[in-house]
Amino acid sequence: MSQDRQLQLVISVMITAGFEVSERFTLRPRSFDLIARDDGTLLVIKVVSHIDSVSEEVAFDIELISRLLGGVPLIVGERARDAELERGAVYVRYGIYAISPSTLYDYFVEKIPPLVYASPGGLYVNINGDVLRELREKRNMSLGDLGSVLGVSRRTISKYESGMGTTLDVAIRIEEFFDTGVVESIDLVRHEPPRAMDGEKKETGVHPQSPMEFLEQIGVRLHTLHGAPFQALLTFDKHTILTGYGPSQKVVKRAALIGNLSQIAKKHAMCVLTDSSREKKIGRTLVISEKRLHKIEDGFELLDLLGE
Repeated sequence: MSQDRQLQLVISVMITAGFEVSERFTLRPRSFDLIARDDGTLLVIKVVSHIDSVSEEVAFDIELISRLLGGVPLIVGERARDAELERGAVYVRYGIYAISPSTLYDYFVEKIPPLVYASPGGLYVNINGDVLRELREKRNMSLGDLGSVLGVSRRTISKYESGMGTTLDVAIRIEEFFDTGVVESIDLVRHEPPRAMDGEKKETGVHPQSPMEFLEQIGVRLHTLHGAPFQALLTFDKHTILTGYGPSQKVVKRAALIGNLSQIAKKHAMCVLTDSSREKKIGRTLVISEKRLHKIEDGFELLDLLGE
């Protein structure tokens, strides 16, 4: 499936599931492809053919953007290594869940959560340790007794009851023995996979020539990005501002898109012109000059300006 067709498929699935979806954009390189929101969930989605093509830098951008927007990062792809992604299985790329379009459809449209996650060595499931312990104790079985039935050690049973995952084969044997379910489904939007990076450590500083640098001096936190349609996210007093900056020809083209993304995310939008003194609104996006930006005395004045 072509990249364009796959992206359109993902958009269709999210709209069918009742999400409001951002406009498509063709800027390259790009760390994510769309933002989607329903009443309680914001998703920052990267669509790729091969999930291994998502680099650590891109994953960091997606994770940072999601965290600052109060959303969840998600990768949707078709293949990993030399195999297609299994339907109903969850993969992890640099701490971000990755799933197939079919799994995306099952979860958001059919409300069928995945049960299986991929890890080195094969496919695994999460066992509800409390349920397993209760079932074992109801039958007056020791850890060793159950281990003998399943062909694993006493220590392994103890780990299952403490939350360790297991293979599909062992999970099936457990459920067949007790004649009840013990496998926990994977909640893509509520449960966080293990992080593969330290966000604060990975975050880079601001380029010395950036017109945004001085904002740190007036209490506005600046988070620079590498592949997003906005070059930075500003945070102040629980507010987040999607921000682009650069020469007029470059920035004005992005302003409407940044405004659309901010509308979906329910955040502010601003673009800073480095070669013009114009000030205007393009859709939801405030467009101001670098000179005007430097006259702002604190974050509250910036918020007032954005609210005009």
